[in-house]
Amino acid sequence: MHPSAHRDTFARDNLPPKSEWPVFEYHLPRLLLPDPFNCGKWLLDDAMAAVAPDKPAIIHKGVVWSYADLSSATNRLCHVLTQDLGVVPGNRVLLRGGNSPMMFALWLAVMKTGAIAVSTMPMLRSRELEQIVDKAQIGLAICEEGLRDELAILENGPVLQRTVTYGGRGAELESLMAAKPADFDAVATSQDDVCLIAFTSGTTGEPKATLHFHRDVQAMCETFARHMVPADETAIFTGTPPIAFTFGLGALLVFPLYFRATIALPDASTPVALAETIQRHRATHVFTSPTAYKVIATRAREFDLSSLRVCVSAGEALSRAISDQWFALTGIRLIDGIGGTEMIHIFISATGDAIRPGATGKPVPGYRAVLFDAEGRMLEGPAVGRLGVRGPTGCRYLSDPRQRDYVFQGWNMTGDIYRRDEDGYYWYVARGDDMIVSSGYNIAGPEVEAALALHPDVEEVAVIGWPDAERGQIVKAVVVARSGATPGPDLAKLLQEHVKKTLAPYKYPRAVEFTATLPKTTTGKLQRSALRAPR
Repeated sequence: MHPSAHRDTFARDNLPPKSEWPVFEYHLPRLLLPDPFNCGKWLLDDAMAAVAPDKPAIIHKGVVWSYADLSSATNRLCHVLTQDLGVVPGNRVLLRGGNSPMMFALWLAVMKTGAIAVSTMPMLRSRELEQIVDKAQIGLAICEEGLRDELAILENGPVLQRTVTYGGRGAELESLMAAKPADFDAVATSQDDVCLIAFTSGTTGEPKATLHFHRDVQAMCETFARHMVPADETAIFTGTPPIAFTFGLGALLVFPLYFRATIALPDASTPVALAETIQRHRATHVFTSPTAYKVIATRAREFDLSSLRVCVSAGEALSRAISDQWFALTGIRLIDGIGGTEMIHIFISATGDAIRPGATGKPVPGYRAVLFDAEGRMLEGPAVGRLGVRGPTGCRYLSDPRQRDYVFQGWNMTGDIYRRDEDGYYWYVARGDDMIVSSGYNIAGPEVEAALALHPDVEEVAVIGWPDAERGQIVKAVVVARSGATPGPDLAKLLQEHVKKTLAPYKYPRAVEFTATLPKTTTGKLQRSALRAPR
């Protein structure tokens, strides 16, 4: 590792032991970086040197920030951070707010000052925020005015010393920015300095915090964005994931700046608001979840989607049914991808004519993937097994013994079961804990979900294994019925017969439960673990 520019050495001091790191590989020439390297400077200052200052950078709620506006706001915030708030390189700064021009400028300012961004989901509550503050030892929070209440009980505590607000009446941040100069020389950080701490979503107990370096931000651009996302300066990016979700960080901030493109943010993180944004701003590139694509497709006649060129799906498994539905509607094949907070972004995908509907794809250039059997032996050729990945990014948990669980023989173990076909394509089977073993049969819950989702009376569905004295487990479906359908025994029987006709009959759900909503994480992922809890 290169010498650190951090004065606060907390992050580097709490990296896992080198013996527990995955193997990192830098085969692509563009991944070989000079030192020092600051990703904020690389993204924003280099973009400013390449585009007209008045080129739109971010559009949100009727307001347009040019690249010059974004640069000016970012640099003024850098002065606020360093002069008024006492931030030094290596300090952790909690960012709390929805996607907005100010939030994006704040993230870039934290990068340029050499501090460490800890972006948090707006939906998190005090207890969850307290865990983050304590684990990352965060002394400063910058928060959207309307979201301050959940931080209030943590202020002036043993760890969080100060909260500064923006975006509301009486907010402090804008007044501090007003008198600051509009230029700032980025701190000469090392490429090996931690620049962000991302907390995994959907975990129970103590949250896991992943440490990413300045070079990792560059790596996600030079791997997935460069090779899988055809884009240029004319592109207009939009989507729903918040930047606290690393899928959203790449999709809606890092990648657009890398391509010198424009970002159009929806007014709300809903599928309808996203469709409205695509129509209003003629968006070309959209990033969201399979569920959102499904919702938009059902209401497609209400919107003009003709401007779209590239559509990326991640966050949950993309079914063949949704992929085909979107293609029939738009003529565009969804770019599927598997990524992870531990890996910062997507590492298996496909684009253009290489897309095979239903398959996730092949390793993104810069990455390699393998499959392991239950005994830890590497599988060759077509096979089904536990997915391992390595490349220029990888898992480094903050002071966490679970590092040893995620890394196996130098590979990042994602926790997913995948099938690799004879052509080297990877097909999602299930999460490792979503495999249902019933009377000796291995049944993948997502496969049954995909079959049930084809039925017109199903709005949403989750399939889990349920304890059974005779079979060990049975397949159980938890269903949100579509409006107009009548939940009950008759519909349950209809759905069971539907699965028997669609899949091998032994895979049908022997139990069907109806519910108004399904539990989801703050990033919108289905929480099957909550459904498995005794009720």
